[in-house]
Amino acid sequence: MIRVKLGKSVSIALVSGLVLTGCGGGSGSLGFGSLGFGGDGTGGGIFGSRIEKRPIDQWSAEEIFKRGEYDLEAGDPSEAAKWFGEVERLYPYSEWAKRALIMQAFSHHKDREYELARSTAQRYIDTYPGDEDAAYAQYILAISYYDQIDLIGRDQGLTYQALQALRTVIERYPDTEYAKSAILKFDLAFDHLAAKEMEIGRYYLKRKHYAASINRFRVVVEQFQTTTHVAEALHRLVEAYLSLGLESEAQTAGAILGHNFQSTDWYEDSYRLLTSRGLKPEAKGNSWLRQVYRQMIKGEWL
Repeated sequence: MIRVKLGKSVSIALVSGLVLTGCGGGSGSLGFGSLGFGGDGTGGGIFGSRIEKRPIDQWSAEEIFKRGEYDLEAGDPSEAAKWFGEVERLYPYSEWAKRALIMQAFSHHKDREYELARSTAQRYIDTYPGDEDAAYAQYILAISYYDQIDLIGRDQGLTYQALQALRTVIERYPDTEYAKSAILKFDLAFDHLAAKEMEIGRYYLKRKHYAASINRFRVVVEQFQTTTHVAEALHRLVEAYLSLGLESEAQTAGAILGHNFQSTDWYEDSYRLLTSRGLKPEAKGNSWLRQVYRQMIKGEWL
């Protein structure tokens, strides 16, 4: 829902899902009825034939803004962005231009023009850093990275950029609704990076490049401890270390797995694999895994 407070500033309410959407109606919103359209879409209101035939430079800032909002609610964010841009062009430095700028960023995001959404949102932040809608502009910038995160098998540069931008929302605007949404998306993006490491690790493990696979699984265990991939990473470490004949490391990985994920299938598989070789999950040796195990026992691991 897009709510425009004509006496104050633009306030945009989020809806559930990864992509922001707009809808008409609601208290304080400019729905179709506010625009004065007749049954044939041409009569009455500010978009009657008399006004529509005027040159654009004879429209008021409010008229242009409302036309952009109409197109946005009608499902044409590309056209809406053009109208909001006209407000900026014809009425620079006005209150309507400020409102139009944030709506232009919103429209670009709706249109999946993510680079334009980011650049427009950044202009808003740079021009109005203290405005109440600066938090929302920062959120648009962040989710315009987030919504471009590619499949796990591709380059993850955008994922890192999304994490950085989402962190900015969380840290700079902690008491806003945008921070709450950013936290959820941050966790998903973080999990996405761990999934990338796991995919590469499994690739190496399948091809018996054990040292390379261990490096990937180690990254997950040490740097992505809050994600859903840690249990599998520990099990894959058991597999890889046993394949290299490094039994102490395999047993320690199994011990960590048993301590934290005993009820999972991953632990059952690791336990079965170790015991089939006359071994059991226990912390042994002085490897990096043993250090992780000691930290875990002290409660510092997670």
